[in-house]
Amino acid sequence: MDVVYILRVRLCESYECKYEASGHTCRTGYAERESDAMNPKKTASNSSSTEHEIRVVAVDGHSYRATLRVAFDGVEYIGRLWFIDEVDSGLAFQDHAAIPGSTVDDAVRKARAFSQGELERRCHRALSEKRRFGKLRRATDEMINQIKDLNRVVINLQSGMQDREAGQEEIQQIQKQILEIVRSLPLHAGVEDD
Repeated sequence: MDVVYILRVRLCESYECKYEASGHTCRTGYAERESDAMNPKKTASNSSSTEHEIRVVAVDGHSYRATLRVAFDGVEYIGRLWFIDEVDSGLAFQDHAAIPGSTVDDAVRKARAFSQGELERRCHRALSEKRRFGKLRRATDEMINQIKDLNRVVINLQSGMQDREAGQEEIQQIQKQILEIVRSLPLHAGVEDD
């Protein structure tokens, strides 16, 4: 029943973030959460993933900010390393290996424990697997993450693990985020990375 409702919801509403008044910037930047000791950044206004700065690495004459995006998969927290070009933040490359943790802090601690050489090797691996259309790929990856979040919320609602009203609110927020991603796809399609 919920799935049919989700698929029939209109997705033509304009995107409005309920957090804008607090200085939160949706989709174009990451909002700082002052209360968290490790200072993670939410990757979307109602997303279940956070982004954590690790440190800067240099590979082939370029500097990259190593960040860890962590999300809960229902069993454990899974971190993915991203290497973001210091000059052009639109160029980001994901390492394919996962960094699991029993908590967000555990996954972040493991990533920060990597030596500089290990991070450089992981960055080199991510760069060697880079795609021609990185911005389109990142938008697609973000949409897949939002769909996973949507599925998680619906399953939690069906099993009674989440309050119905809060769950419906979260579903609407995820749908708005998916719509924003879909609207951005024509801007990224056919645009090759430098």
